[in-house]
Amino acid sequence: MRVLFAADGWDHWAPAIRAACPEAELLQSAPDDSVDAIIYAPNGPGCDFAAYPSARLVQSLWAGVERIAPDPSLTQPLARMVDPGLEQGMREYCAGWVLRLHLGMDSYAQDGIWRNAVVPPLAQQRRVTVLGAGALGQAVALALKDLGFDVVSWSASGRGAPGVPALAGRDLPQALARAEILLLLLPDTAETRGLLNAETMALLPQGAAIINPGRGTLIEDTALLAALDRGHISQAILDVFQTEPLPPEHPFWSHPGVVVTPHIASETRVETAATVVAENLRRVMRDQPPLHLVDRAKGY
Repeated sequence: MRVLFAADGWDHWAPAIRAACPEAELLQSAPDDSVDAIIYAPNGPGCDFAAYPSARLVQSLWAGVERIAPDPSLTQPLARMVDPGLEQGMREYCAGWVLRLHLGMDSYAQDGIWRNAVVPPLAQQRRVTVLGAGALGQAVALALKDLGFDVVSWSASGRGAPGVPALAGRDLPQALARAEILLLLLPDTAETRGLLNAETMALLPQGAAIINPGRGTLIEDTALLAALDRGHISQAILDVFQTEPLPPEHPFWSHPGVVVTPHIASETRVETAATVVAENLRRVMRDQPPLHLVDRAKGY
């Protein structure tokens, strides 16, 4: 099986993929179109998918495929990356920030003043809503449930994690109205862009906090800044942005209600993702359907 690697990080990925799938011939370039599969990420050298009509799979190394799926030259089946290491990283990021907000850990200034008038509630008294019920959304919802939080998930389809109450499309106002802490883990699609705007943010409880490690396009920046300025939103933890890197002059950097993290909530881990790639390559060899195929119409 001939596999073209069209992504960044050859020196890291090649040994791991070869160890996980030694029966595949991994190539950095292919002089002809006799390629069975393509491993791809948008940060690499690029790829004209039309040049490889015989390829039976394009395996993304990224969880998000919004920069791949619209490519008109892409006619092959596209699989997104569902990586256990990426899920674990996202669980840790979201659980850490939810706990920090829940416990009010930033309210204790180290100035010699003894502030013990306010005791934080227990987790079961804190209502959390997770927008998005894909692999990452479900993993985060389950982690927060295990910590004792009152968690509900929302997605267009209404699917959710086992044991976590799930709301569907038209229930978005209900999902937002209960969210003392709101997490955004939705894909970037025509339906989700600008989902959190002035109208929908107004549905959140007074003083709600927002954590966005999903996609920068989910939030209208000006609406968020206005909601922060009037105190309706107490704090926003943002890891993804409309433009990345976030320009130094962007008001998010200096706003007291915003914490900027530089798109580090979670990354695809070579050591765990290589086994995912290997499984899909073997499925192609056996003429079996690959895992985690993208629905081109939905964009994820």
